[in-house]
Amino acid sequence: MKNNILKSIIYLYYLSLIFLLLIYLFPGSIIGYLLYGDLGKQPNIVSNPIGTSINHFFYFFFLTFLGLTYNLSQKKFTNSFLFLFVLSFLLEILHFFMPNRAFELHDLLANIIVVLSIFFLFKLKKKFSL
Repeated sequence: MKNNILKSIIYLYYLSLIFLLLIYLFPGSIIGYLLYGDLGKQPNIVSNPIGTSINHFFYFFFLTFLGLTYNLSQKKFTNSFLFLFVLSFLLEILHFFMPNRAFELHDLLANIIVVLSIFFLFKLKKKFSL
């Protein structure tokens, strides 16, 4: 049973990673197009004062949690953290060069803060676990 749960986490992690790459590297908002018929409009998951950066926070929370959960059992925890940290930075920097996309400092901060937070929470859990 535990092996099936781990396999599900692995598949979900890689599918989520592929989805992230598609929505980040597409020149415009795929989700905005599907919901509003407008490639230039980003949907807000939750109304908030920082705008669509909350979407980045939620997605990177989900992705980092899956990635670190999977790699915690595989002893590749630090490598997974470094990969997700660099990916969160690199994908936002690529928006400088993408048509219909714009670099947003709030998005970059949301990405990085979430990856670092989840990493440190996992480190604390690992340190205090028996």
